[in-house]
Amino acid sequence: MHTTEQSDAETILPDTAMRVPTQVIAYEDPAPRDDMRPLAVETPVNLVYGSMPYAVMMTSPSDLEDFAYGFSLTEGIVASADEIRSARVEAGEGGLRLLVDLVPGRLREHLARKRAISGRTGCGVCGIDDLAALPVAEPREAPRTRVSMRAISAALTTLGPAQILNRETRAVHAAAWVRLDGSLVAVREDVGRHNALDKLIGAMIRAGTDPAAGFLVITSRCSFEMVEKAAHFGAAVLVAISAPTSLALDRAKLHGMTMCAIARSDTLTVFTGRERLILEGA
Repeated sequence: MHTTEQSDAETILPDTAMRVPTQVIAYEDPAPRDDMRPLAVETPVNLVYGSMPYAVMMTSPSDLEDFAYGFSLTEGIVASADEIRSARVEAGEGGLRLLVDLVPGRLREHLARKRAISGRTGCGVCGIDDLAALPVAEPREAPRTRVSMRAISAALTTLGPAQILNRETRAVHAAAWVRLDGSLVAVREDVGRHNALDKLIGAMIRAGTDPAAGFLVITSRCSFEMVEKAAHFGAAVLVAISAPTSLALDRAKLHGMTMCAIARSDTLTVFTGRERLILEGA
């Protein structure tokens, strides 16, 4: 599991970033300057369940086992990590294949309702042909987690330096699981915001993490799919760097989730669930 304590060399896999030659031109000085620029690698990954292709997602080719677990949970294919027997990656034509082996009963159920989606970068609802098919997490009692403003501030301060791939490429999103004291447990990065969150959730369910023991921070726009994925995991508090959409707010209210967004070093905006936040001096 990638944590903030690992070195750059340990965290960036060889195939997650590549350097390409560029030329930098200043507006004041038109003479080009040769440079090398890191780019985030984007790879098609075909998720396959029981030999049946399910989805092609555009991802950063790292932490793919975590991605298999998180995607399977947040797509509603499994209800828990123990319904996945294994996940392995193999080379495929034009990309990678992520082979997910489900327990027999869950596999039969999945094949009975299989849908195929061809994903853009982290696409959330491609292939859905009916509004009633929009994903909604199973209702559950929201954890009674309470989070201090100090913990959120600490997480925001340390998350930037922990985004190692983004520091190199400036082109990927991150999702982090944070302890209630504000320290980072794990960070996952990906060219797709949904993928980053799926990878993180996959890592957490594989580790048996209690959703009441922390909160989520995401560096992307907070759309309804991000809220639904957080709800599938059971998180009570979701903090986003960017603003939410109206449907994201509706879903956060539906799931009894605390949603904080437009999170900055000095302020954040609480959209719902203010009762879970511990204010300094309160």
